[in-house]
Amino acid sequence: MRVLLVGAGGVGTAITRIAARRSFYEHMVVADYDPARAESAVAALGEDEHRFTAVRLDASDTTGVRAALAEHRCDVLLNATDPRFVLPLFDAALTHGAHYLDMAMSLSRPHPTRPYQECGVKLGDAQFERSAEWEAADRLALVGMGVEPGLSDVFARYAADVLFDEIEEIGIRDGANLVVDGYDFAPSFSIWTTIEECLNPPVVYEAERGWFTTPPFSEPEVFDFPEGMGPVECVNVEHEEVLLVPRWLKARRVTFKYGLGDEFIGVLQTLHKLGLDRTDPVTVNGGTETGTGKVTVSPRDVVAACLPDPAGLGDRMHGKTCAGTWVRGTKDGRPREVYLYHVVDNQWSMREYGSQAVVWQTAINPVAALELIASGAWHGSGVLGPEALPPRPFLDLLTEYGSPWGMREDTAVQEDGTDSPAL
Repeated sequence: MRVLLVGAGGVGTAITRIAARRSFYEHMVVADYDPARAESAVAALGEDEHRFTAVRLDASDTTGVRAALAEHRCDVLLNATDPRFVLPLFDAALTHGAHYLDMAMSLSRPHPTRPYQECGVKLGDAQFERSAEWEAADRLALVGMGVEPGLSDVFARYAADVLFDEIEEIGIRDGANLVVDGYDFAPSFSIWTTIEECLNPPVVYEAERGWFTTPPFSEPEVFDFPEGMGPVECVNVEHEEVLLVPRWLKARRVTFKYGLGDEFIGVLQTLHKLGLDRTDPVTVNGGTETGTGKVTVSPRDVVAACLPDPAGLGDRMHGKTCAGTWVRGTKDGRPREVYLYHVVDNQWSMREYGSQAVVWQTAINPVAALELIASGAWHGSGVLGPEALPPRPFLDLLTEYGSPWGMREDTAVQEDGTDSPAL
């Protein structure tokens, strides 16, 4: 397997550090618009550097991406860029005849008149519309294969296959107790993506209604996260799992809720009120040494440029991040409720890989998926989500990578009062 990795930011760099310890691929080309980032990611690998090549590449240039796939004889494109570049990379892989993986799907567009009641263009719609082309080409586009979406969807499939006979609700619940020293406000993941998913109308799925939307930050609930993180208020956020899970699994309701906190929500709401969440360019004064010129810039890009790079916060960060899937239903005629989860401690990920917890937790999943594709344990054609593939090989491989998952049986606490152990 020869892989073209597009994007050498925090997640892309973490992917190289995880992949360097595995032997399932022949070569990985690390591409970024900023060649210094790609070169830095490769140089940091030391004695494993010979299996990697750094190149400059514009992710929006489909022709250039196709040329890179051909030049380096890559049979897989792994997209580690933000969602703006999903479609050009997706198209380039299909045209070239490569398999494709991403961690975030094509962007949504709210309903023009009823944004908080009805869906407009949903996340991933533009990709699923082309599934027949991928099937005809006998190529796999594995979409949403990060941690959320990604591992959370694998958990959902495992629950449906093994733990439940009927499912009332599949709810993705994400929380953390991470603190960044020296910053009052420092998101641990891409602020561009965070603004997109948090300020768009959240999508909910119900079997009787299909997909529908609600206002941002709706339906707050307090969820108790494991491994000492404790209760965190979570709210509805737009996320791919709600669009993926119902395509393959049967559940009466599917939700995604994120533990953001009042301060974080307040900042996002302020950005929206000021129009600083906009992606369409505005013209402002400046841009020359004399200050008399004008430049065109996206307000959201300005916000991102003013905040610290999440990939560089690891040394200042403390705490844990938890991604997981809460499932409620019945098994053998009895009610059951479980939380399948994956926790990463920032001190551990920094010590072991030099990557902060949030980006490392995202990065490990596409690497594991690539290994399963290389071995043949995962295979298929068309546009597929993680829940379309067998979950057990992935969960076993995650443990082999040294990052085991856990399960809490919320309706059957053990006699000692602790959470049930990992399976």
